[in-house]
Order: sequence, then C-alpha cells, then structure tokens
Amino acid sequence: MYDNVDFKLRNTDVSGIDFLSETPFYFDVSGEHIFNDEKVITGKLDNFNITVNRGGVNIKDGSLCKYYLGDNFKTLGRAEVKKAIVKLSDTLHLPIEKAQVTRLDIAQNFIMKQPLQVYYNHLGKLKHAGRSPFTVGGEIETLYYYQSRGLLVFYDKVKEQQAKKQPVPELYQNRNVLRYEQRYKGRLSKSFNVERVTGSLLYDEDFYIKVIDMWRDNYIAIQKLNDININLETMKTKTDLYNLGVLALTTIAGGELNFISQIKEGQLTGILTKKQAFDLKQAVTAACKSKEGVTAQNEAILELDKKINEAVQYYR
Repeated sequence: MYDNVDFKLRNTDVSGIDFLSETPFYFDVSGEHIFNDEKVITGKLDNFNITVNRGGVNIKDGSLCKYYLGDNFKTLGRAEVKKAIVKLSDTLHLPIEKAQVTRLDIAQNFIMKQPLQVYYNHLGKLKHAGRSPFTVGGEIETLYYYQSRGLLVFYDKVKEQQAKKQPVPELYQNRNVLRYEQRYKGRLSKSFNVERVTGSLLYDEDFYIKVIDMWRDNYIAIQKLNDININLETMKTKTDLYNLGVLALTTIAGGELNFISQIKEGQLTGILTKKQAFDLKQAVTAACKSKEGVTAQNEAILELDKKINEAVQYYR
C-alpha cells in the first residue's frame, strides 16, 4: 500500500558517519553546491533524489515501491516494505530504519468496470476537506480532497503513466484503472499520533494496520452522490412511486424514528388529529419496509466500496 516515501537521516540519529565524505560514493552524484555557507552534494539513486550535507542526508521525491518492485502499479505490503528499506540501507550504507519519514503516500490501483468519470461523479464532499476536481474538456481528470494534514487523490493511473512516457504493464493496458491515493507531507507524527515516524515504524504491524485503516476510513467518509438508484425492476405501480416519495421525505426528516417523532409532536400540539397522525405513521412505516423493493444501491459505489474493503483485508 505504500508508494512515495521521503526519508531524512541526521547525524543526531546515528553516530560515526561522515555523510559528506562517505555517502556520495553510493549514488549517482550530479552536482555540488554551497548553500548557507555549507557544502551540499546532490544526485540520484534510481527514482530517488538524494541531497547530502554535513548534517545528514535527504532521500525524497521517489517511490519506494518502484525502487523495490520496478514499478508502482504494484504496491508494497508490510513485509516488502521492510525488505525495501533493508535494500535502501544496504545500497547507501546507512541505517534507513532510523531515518525520519517526512512524506508517506498510501495507494492502490483498481481495475474498474466503468469509465472512471462515473466514479468521480459519485464522490461528493468530505468533511473538513476541500473538494477540488481538475477538469479537462468538462470532464474530471483528477479529483483532489485537500485536508489540513494530507491530501486524497483519485486519478487515472494509465493516463499518468502514458503522460510520463512510462510503460503500462500488460495487465492494465486498455483498462479503466482508478488510483486512490492518500498523501501525508510534514507533521506525520501528529497525523498518526506517534512521537516520530521512522523507517522501522513503517513495517510495524500495528502502525501499518492503522495507516491502511485510515486510508479506507477517509474514503468511507466521502459523501456518495446519488448512491441510491430507483429499482425499476420492482417499481411498477403508483403505490411503489408513492412509497418512494415518502422515503425521500423520511430521509429529509432525518430517518424513520425522527419523522414519526415529528408526527407525534404534530398530534400533541393539535396540528394533526389522532386519525391523521395514525395514517401518516402507517404510511412512513410501510414505505420504510418497502425500501428494499423500490430502491437499489448504485452499482458503481458498491463496486468501489468492495474493492477498497478487499484491499484493506488483503494487506492487513
């Protein structure tokens, strides 16, 4: 489930390492600079950008998944995260398990039955987050949810690969591939309520489960638009249509119990007679009992719900 991960290892985290004289031997150096009167060496290690100074090393802007597995269509499970960090540590001759994590992306790709625009159209508001669709030609290309401590993103993974001129694995070619991604940058300790997020914490079982559960829960918290469809196979009569109208009013009133409570209050205040209140309560109860027959949950939402839950169960 992990994808992009940024690491920051400082001389306060380890002892006996001369970063400037030792670490540049283990990555492709591209330049040397002076910044704030200090020497800085920059370069690349596979898809990671590396910056080294006297105080430590930054490893950033890269996918840990791509580094270890070769592409990020796959995602890293907990055991593979540990192996990836061991590989990174061995390559750089540094204890990356002690490094502070400054960015963490949790993501999964889903092959969907319908065009991705269908799913975007059903994803509404998220409490305490700004919904921001990026549109091209009137259709949503990418859907962002800006949170105070993170960002949720839904986008077409195949289109992203093609735009970067990177190969698309055969399994995903000519398919509707939805990427759901949660990104955390900065203040990770507050986001996950821990003292410090380190390389070794990423593959701690309790922490890993917590992270993917949060990824799922943020999706669940998104308001689903038009998530209930009229089931025309069972709604054939005027009575069925009448029941659907009562159901709509019941939803507006806050549910069956709230609606009946309002009807009782109307009787107590004299707005409704006893007979009128009885008839209305009967109508509400009958409509709620018929809900299974005249409505059906939207198939697109059901499909995405199922895939999100299956991913969490698989990686737990």
